[in-house]
Amino acid sequence: MSLVGNWSYPTTIKFGAGRISELPDACANAGIKRPLLVTDRGLAELPVTQSTLNVLDAAGLGRALFSEVDPNPNEVNLAAGVAAYNAGGHDGVIAFGGGSGLDLGKMVAFMAGQTRAVWDFEDIGDWWTRADADAIAPIIAVPTTAGTGSEVGRASVITNSQTHVKKIIFHPKVLPTVVICDPELTVGMPKFITSGTGLDAFAHCVEAYSSPHYHPMSQGIALEGMRLVKDYLPRAYADGTDIEARAQMMSAAAMGATAFQKGLGAIHAMSHPVGAMFNTHHGTTNAVCMPSVLEFNASEIADRFGPVAAYLGIDGGFDGFRAFVDDLNDSLGIPKRLSDLGVTADAIPELVEGAIIDPSCGGNPIELTRENLTGLFKACI
Repeated sequence: MSLVGNWSYPTTIKFGAGRISELPDACANAGIKRPLLVTDRGLAELPVTQSTLNVLDAAGLGRALFSEVDPNPNEVNLAAGVAAYNAGGHDGVIAFGGGSGLDLGKMVAFMAGQTRAVWDFEDIGDWWTRADADAIAPIIAVPTTAGTGSEVGRASVITNSQTHVKKIIFHPKVLPTVVICDPELTVGMPKFITSGTGLDAFAHCVEAYSSPHYHPMSQGIALEGMRLVKDYLPRAYADGTDIEARAQMMSAAAMGATAFQKGLGAIHAMSHPVGAMFNTHHGTTNAVCMPSVLEFNASEIADRFGPVAAYLGIDGGFDGFRAFVDDLNDSLGIPKRLSDLGVTADAIPELVEGAIIDPSCGGNPIELTRENLTGLFKACI
């Protein structure tokens, strides 16, 4: 089977090994002549980034780079990125990297022409209509990990550096114009990033499938996304050069982020404040929280996960699925507790307050309260 395709759902996606060479064409299609490539500090000097800048430079598009991006990007990073964008006279952004580079890059394109503070566009009601849509610069997204799926998302997660609260900033035009999914860009990922990002994709699919909201298209995408992670994440983890496994995981990442239009739940509601306070890796934090959240939601989701287990070839219905998640975490080197990531029990009250206001709460099958969130954090820590 040829793992190459051109897709227009949920946006234009150029998928396949070696397709980073088509980046200049993508810029032309998006009307970008002076792109700013936005990525994180860790990626900035790596060969994968430098070779991408070479592709741009050879096409006469320059090699402008902004990389002052933290693992959990904040409004300070954003202000610096907007300043670099405007000072350089750029007309579009190439958001490049994992979740941090993609999220920050999308926000630079979004905020470069706005006059209000970024917090005025939080994903609450119709706040997105406050933005000047015509001032949003075109975005091309190039993921280099397989997990967050931010390349096909209409929002970014930005941490408030003062309050240590993660905020979801939403606008329909934040969805990139073109996405280049080249699995060769993920070959160099270290094992702990492969596992953490891969389990982030899995968490997106699990929570979307668990959500009580109605969105049958997302439901189907979430189911197949879970299968791809089950079948291919262990292979990608065992052999980072397995290009088929890398490609299938890149598909699973995009599928997870497409599926969670249906909703997320307690896993993400907990993970967001943990990441904001303790700077933990988002996908790894999700993975640690997942077993406890599955147990917590069991009364509402057990019946619907029976068919999931069957589709995935797992015996034992929901209990078998839950045991599979434990075994998968163990096989990928995921810690058992949040305390292994540096999270301390004395932070639980503040974590609960962050979780209860997180938009992900609305997609959990069981209504989340301060009391049951306290219990969940205790179970995970």
